[in-house]
Amino acid sequence: MGQACVKGTALPCDIDELRSLFLFEKLTDDQLAWICRNGHVELIEPGPVFLEGEPATCFYVLVEGTLVLTRRVGDDDVEVTRTSQRGAYSGAWFAYLEDRVPQVYTNSLRVTAPSRFVVLDGTALSRLMRDWFPMAVHMLEGLFFGQKNLQQLTGQRERLLALGSLSAGLTHELNNPAAAAVRATVSLRERVAGMRHKLGMIAAGPYDRPALEALIGLQEDAAERVGKAPALTPMETSDREDAVADWLDDHGVTGGWELAPTFVQGGIDVDWLERVAITVSPEILEGAVRWLTYTVESELLMKEIEESTNRISGLLAATKQYSQLDRAPYRQVDVHELLDSTLTMLGGKLAGIRIVREYDRTLPEIPVHAAELNQVWTNLVDNATAAMGGSGTLTIATSADHDDLVVEIRDTGTGVASDIQERIFEPFFTTKPVGEGTGLGLDISWRIVVGRHHGNLTVASVPGDTRFRVSLPTRPDLEPAEAVEAAAAGGPGSGTSPGAGRG
Repeated sequence: MGQACVKGTALPCDIDELRSLFLFEKLTDDQLAWICRNGHVELIEPGPVFLEGEPATCFYVLVEGTLVLTRRVGDDDVEVTRTSQRGAYSGAWFAYLEDRVPQVYTNSLRVTAPSRFVVLDGTALSRLMRDWFPMAVHMLEGLFFGQKNLQQLTGQRERLLALGSLSAGLTHELNNPAAAAVRATVSLRERVAGMRHKLGMIAAGPYDRPALEALIGLQEDAAERVGKAPALTPMETSDREDAVADWLDDHGVTGGWELAPTFVQGGIDVDWLERVAITVSPEILEGAVRWLTYTVESELLMKEIEESTNRISGLLAATKQYSQLDRAPYRQVDVHELLDSTLTMLGGKLAGIRIVREYDRTLPEIPVHAAELNQVWTNLVDNATAAMGGSGTLTIATSADHDDLVVEIRDTGTGVASDIQERIFEPFFTTKPVGEGTGLGLDISWRIVVGRHHGNLTVASVPGDTRFRVSLPTRPDLEPAEAVEAAAAGGPGSGTSPGAGRG
């Protein structure tokens, strides 16, 4: 036996006992005898057996006792599996892949009670697999490397799909204010041309100096009122337009119904128009009103251009926030900024959906990989949007839970069936139609939250109320671990059944 695999007390190897383990039950007597010759049975007292990251030299099969598998995440050891099942195995079970993969333990093993194991060193296990089960080895190799390649390819496709979705949304969001600014600029050019024409008429008209000075004063006041115009309800707008149109008609201004909407939008009411009537003589009142209309229209158009360009600047700022350009990958952030930038980037997809923000603004900044967390918000919001079919309510809530900051994303969609809730965080599992999803969005999100940030991601769902809950530690001294590999959540090497859910 290899001395590197002796941790406790060597015991006699009983072929009949080996046959009682599910892993060996189909082996022949000669094969069982080979295992006894090339391996050994060992009694190990409570304590560590091997540690994650060490060279994987030994393969352990539980005969009696209790084993615990843990994975290092941040500063803590997270328990992956605890079992007393006879035949549960762990250790160097990738030995048959030889030097094509790093031969290190992917987790740590300890026993909580005196436990007996069948122990083989990695070289013996590799020889056993290749000599006894050559076809199975080829199939396992194909499965291992094929799944690894598939996950890389589909991961790239997932990122491309997300990028395409974000690009489409951003293009849509940018197009609206850009088009509005272009339209307003064209209209403004027409209004300025009209003002030049009207200015020529005023200069040639019967305006004395005091009347012109008073008119210019009214013009300045009208421009100022546009910037302070109150927001009106549709009913208030309609009533004020009727009142202004009636006033214009009563004072002989033709086409008053065309001018009234501009005045009302600019905050001009009947009382202000009375000041105009008092300032100028009746014969030049209509010219003065139309001159002031050009002023109000020009201010409204410049206001529209300003709002449009500010919207574009805001979108570009949100894009920079979302992508975390020119920023440290791991830093203290206000999680609300990340959530808002994600909602902005997905604005095109969220059209028709009511957004409710229930933010606790007293929450502290937390240390995170900001760009990666934005990917989590994108996946969760995108799934919620798809579940609601373009209409419904999306609620983003933040709160504190002891030492954790909690982000909850709720939707009023169809929900996640109870029989699949435990599977939705598995890689490649998707409920979307073929071609619309790769089944990696939630798996990636789970890895980022749990693996990178030592947090937790769970789901609770009934029709009309689905809630994804992300918990993130607020401790500033916590350094996030590297992404957790799929094997850490279950699989043959951990002694659990393949594909165990993480929900």
